[in-house]
Parts: sequence; structure tokens; C-alpha cells
Amino acid sequence: MTPVPRLILASASKSRANLLRAAGVSVEIIPANTDEDSVKASMKAEDATVAQCAEMLAELKALQVSQRTPGALVIGADQMLECEGQWFDKPKDLDGARQHLRTLRGKTHVLPTAVAVALNGSCIWHHVAFPKLTARAYSDAFIEEYMQMTGDAVLSSVGAYQLEGPGALLFSKIEGDFFTILGLPLLELLGFLREHRAVPQ
Repeated sequence: MTPVPRLILASASKSRANLLRAAGVSVEIIPANTDEDSVKASMKAEDATVAQCAEMLAELKALQVSQRTPGALVIGADQMLECEGQWFDKPKDLDGARQHLRTLRGKTHVLPTAVAVALNGSCIWHHVAFPKLTARAYSDAFIEEYMQMTGDAVLSSVGAYQLEGPGALLFSKIEGDFFTILGLPLLELLGFLREHRAVPQ
């Protein structure tokens, strides 16, 4: 019987770990130490798209951990947000989260979400998905009420929301896979892992 490959998630994201474990995937957590800000600055300077940047970050994370864990399948992932040509980062404080929510209000934004798998220091698979979310025209008063509901949790995601929680109140329309919006194109990843007999067939 072929042994099941060691699986590692190169991310500190609780959401991604929870998605994998809820699907029955046994995964170790070894966060990568990638300088995301410098990568984003470099990619912007090269006129890369936001999707190309997300893909680069996912691959770098996977490769970084793969180089010190031979024989393991290492999963790297990254999600970015673009609205009307503007790239968004995770808000640094609650005032930054308020500004995010004001900017996204009444508009459609895209969440390029990338996943990559590395083995023995080489990237062997990657995938990028493009869910779109349309925020309703909520009021400033609602933003304050929402901030009261969520607290510091708004700082943990690029758009200042978790769709699986009160963040659902922000939107009028969603196009795309729910797992992907939470940060991981899970179904595509599971398909790849099945091919490598890393999850049940």
C-alpha cells in the first residue's frame, strides 16, 4: 500500500487550516516567513496584475517551506483584493478597516485567490480563482454597528470581513466558490491531492 504523503500548510491562516481539516485532510502547519510587502512592491513596480502577485506569493510560501521539508507536499496560498484598479492589504488598524469598508461600499471587487503545491523545492501545481463580491450601499452608521459586532476580527482579512460571520451582512451579490472566498480554492486543491493519493480517493 502506497504511504500517504506528508501534507504541510505553509500558512498561519486558521481559516485555511480549518477548511482542510473540516474536509478530513490531515495537515501540519508550518507558516512561511515571506516578506509579502516587498514582494507586492516589486510586483507592482513590474506592472504585474493582482492575480499574478497572489500566485507569486502562494508559490513563494510553498517553496520556502518545501526546501526544508523534503518529501512533503507543501501547500501555499494567498488572497488579494482589487477594487477599481486599487490593491488592498489587510487593514493595519480599526480606522483602516473603516476606510476599507467605505471604499468597497456599493462596488464590486475581485478576490484573486491562489494556491500552489511544492515538492522537494519545486512548484508542481498551482491554481488561481477569481470570486467577485458586490457590497451593498450600507451607511456609515451600519459600518460602526458592524465594527462593534466584529471587533478586531476585521483586521484578519484583506477586505475587513469574514463571509462566514457578520461579513455576510455587507453584500448584495456574490459570484464564486464559498471556500475560495474564505481563502482557499478547496475543491481544486482536493482534486490535485486525490491524484497524489494524499486524500481518500
